[in-house]
Amino acid sequence: MKFPEFTEWKSKLAQYFDLSADLIPQAEAEQAIREGVSFRGTNILILIIAIFIASLGLNTNSTAVIIGAMLISPLMGPIIGMGLAVGIQDFELMKRSFRNLMMATCFSVATSTIYFLISPVSEGHSELLARTSPTIYDVFIGFFGGAAGILAIGSKVKGNVIPGVAIATALMPPLCTVGYGLATFQMSYFFGALFLFFINSVFIATATTVGVKLMKYHIKDFSNPVRAKRVRRWVYTIAILTMIPAAYLTYRMYRQSTFNLNCEKFVSQQFNFPDTQVLHSVAKMDGKDKTLTVSLVGKILPQDSLTLALTDKLPDYHLGGTRLRIIQGDNPAAGFDATTATSTMLRDMYQVTQNTINSQRETIDSLRLANAACARNDTIGGAIAPEIKVLFPEVADIAVTRAIVSNITTARLDTMNVVLVNYRRNMNASTAEKFRKYLEARLGVKSISIVPSDKIGVAK
Repeated sequence: MKFPEFTEWKSKLAQYFDLSADLIPQAEAEQAIREGVSFRGTNILILIIAIFIASLGLNTNSTAVIIGAMLISPLMGPIIGMGLAVGIQDFELMKRSFRNLMMATCFSVATSTIYFLISPVSEGHSELLARTSPTIYDVFIGFFGGAAGILAIGSKVKGNVIPGVAIATALMPPLCTVGYGLATFQMSYFFGALFLFFINSVFIATATTVGVKLMKYHIKDFSNPVRAKRVRRWVYTIAILTMIPAAYLTYRMYRQSTFNLNCEKFVSQQFNFPDTQVLHSVAKMDGKDKTLTVSLVGKILPQDSLTLALTDKLPDYHLGGTRLRIIQGDNPAAGFDATTATSTMLRDMYQVTQNTINSQRETIDSLRLANAACARNDTIGGAIAPEIKVLFPEVADIAVTRAIVSNITTARLDTMNVVLVNYRRNMNASTAEKFRKYLEARLGVKSISIVPSDKIGVAK
């Protein structure tokens, strides 16, 4: 049974996707692609300059500079040429495109390696690190970028498609990161970035081949269909094999992202205490080994019972098997050390806190000593009174103190040990000297001044 309404709707919809009126002749599109395949003279110099610009952008972590380098680069020409060659079975063009792509890749890697060897800055920034972990999303970016590229080349309306494809597919930054990995002997950077460049190249070429088929370009070589079939099989096999590790890396990224989100949710909902706040939390997952470290500031909580109680709640947040570590202040049981806290702010705050605590301890100890000395002076008279009564009956009252003496000429301050004495009767010189030595020995001071209280107006 036929539905006229559905047929009419389908016909109108197909008009929106009809490319016949917008396409340029195949020969014209092919000519544009073939001109971009070769790397000689101006093209190779522009490529080297673009590599230097991209390396500078990665070195300074400047997104704008990297985008500029991608717009300048002619690197996509041989990749699209390979896709066109597979689609129209032009094996000579395929060999020439592959040869030029290898040459351009070698020049790019050599240029970036030389730059990073002489660059004074060797630290990897976020723009560099982003080029070392390819995922399945990079496969889709390469494929849809290549599809947009071949459609723009084969159509009359170019617009901003070609510059946009150059930015989206990002062929230059991975090659610069490959050079960075070689220059700094970091093979994880080298292989990760090289794989990302390989993904982009394969799927731009694959999308170009599919686009050529959809635009119904005529085949060049009809003489060897078996060879053409074998080439297409190799292309599709390489594309599928390239997707497998990218899909695995995407799965790992998804697991890490899910783990981080679950940890954030757990910390935000479970670590709510009136006098204690979360300073920092770090979630780490290495295979099956998962660890959540939470640093707290404020009132110290019972370490063992807190860890036990919160560990039992981890499965509710899909965090079963995760080891929970809670750090509170300077608690040795928490296993705190500077390497555990990855945050520079946390390490600095910890160090400042420890320095403040040590300084306060020294001040408290000093004040305690001073207070003890004052208390000793206040009570020492009563302690030695029985001895003085027997040894020196001439003494009626005694007061031990420490005075601050100021030199009138130099304004220099000094401390003096002073004993105020009220005598019952006069003490001869010999007995007075013995009395002075007794007080120095008994009070534990090197020198002491004995002042009769009547000399300073003390009432008897």
